[in-house]
Amino acid sequence: MNISFENPDKVNGLMTITVEETDFKDNVEKTLKDYRKRANFPGFRPGMVPMSLVKRQYGLSAKMDAVNRVVSEELYKYIRDNNIKMLGEPLPSEKQVEVDLSKEAPYTFVFDIAVAPEFKIELNGKNKIDYYTIKVDDQLIDQQVDMYASRAGSYEKAQEYNPEERDMLKGDLRELDAEGNTLEGGITLADTVLMPQYIKVDEQKKLFDGAKLGDIVTFNPRKAYPENDAEVSSLLKITKEEIAQHEGNFSYQITEISRYKKHAIDQELFDQVYGEGNVKSEAEFREHIADEIRPQLQQNSDYKFMLDVRAYVEKKIGKLTWPDEILKRVMLHANEDKGQEYVEKNYEGSIKELTWHLAKEQLVAAHGVKLEDGDVRAVAVESARAQFAQYGMSNVPQEYLENYANDLLKKRENIDSFVDRAIENKLREALKKAVKLNEKEVTLDEFNAMMRD
Repeated sequence: MNISFENPDKVNGLMTITVEETDFKDNVEKTLKDYRKRANFPGFRPGMVPMSLVKRQYGLSAKMDAVNRVVSEELYKYIRDNNIKMLGEPLPSEKQVEVDLSKEAPYTFVFDIAVAPEFKIELNGKNKIDYYTIKVDDQLIDQQVDMYASRAGSYEKAQEYNPEERDMLKGDLRELDAEGNTLEGGITLADTVLMPQYIKVDEQKKLFDGAKLGDIVTFNPRKAYPENDAEVSSLLKITKEEIAQHEGNFSYQITEISRYKKHAIDQELFDQVYGEGNVKSEAEFREHIADEIRPQLQQNSDYKFMLDVRAYVEKKIGKLTWPDEILKRVMLHANEDKGQEYVEKNYEGSIKELTWHLAKEQLVAAHGVKLEDGDVRAVAVESARAQFAQYGMSNVPQEYLENYANDLLKKRENIDSFVDRAIENKLREALKKAVKLNEKEVTLDEFNAMMRD
């Protein structure tokens, strides 16, 4: 076997592999012997089929498999042994001449290889990068206190509807005729729940303003929700197809007004949020909330830091030369169902991602970032904690988090994601120690404004 590799411009590689008969002959013979043991030919006992018949039946496919196997093995071995930083997969070259395996070797195969451009990136104390710390101020704490009080609140009875309080009404709904009387055979519903603040048309919404317990309000559901047939059908307990038969006015006699009241900032609320007896005053409650907010805000700060690191690195690397033609073919091969238009539209973005990926690999190696047994599990546990938090469950026992993390780690796609996040977490902490941080304190509003820019 003979292998040669041409890489004159450092990024477009051409690999030529010439295979001799001796490179695959033994494997072909072994395969055919195995076929002979299992072959079922009329007139011959198993294992007694003449080899000439086996070769005639299976010889070409056995040779093809053996040649493909040896070419693939030697190609990747050469790339590995010669430390060629290949991007994507090797592609059959347009310089490839058709190979006729029915003839004897040698056979020559030519591959196009996309090679990563050479560059070196280092980050140390000479590099200054911004780091934004978000202040845990009274406004943030007030918002969290209000959220806990709202979540723990309850409905109480009221005598008059107030749209500012987001009151919920219950009443009897009756369909009316053109004269405003109850329509004979029309829709009649008891204990119908209605929240007028969600009515889409102001003219209909204002009909409920100032309504008191026992009042009768006349409104038109079809006009109240002109572009929401689902809302109308749900309110009237009919199908969407039946709505056209009920486009007139309805009366609504209010039998109950419920007003949502936030929970008082008291010991009962403290116990609900942080467990019985763990917090004994509003000051302690606010301190616990501040302690709860800080790590969440630090995650935002860390995320912004890595965005700034990436921008700094990309600027420092500058413009690179890429094997564009080969990479576009690689991209098309991986997205055959999306076509060339997709490749052209997304190529520049994929190059940006690839640049950062290669730079990150260098930084990981330079700063000795290595994963330990618990790193991936820690990310899985944090992912579990975040998912519970989305549903307002902020104090989930560690045992539950661990069990949920175990379930997440059973899925291969989750593991790959967790590994990437674990590596980025450790790289981020290493870089925060390595570079010179230009620390700045900002409010959450100021931080969010920066993230929108």
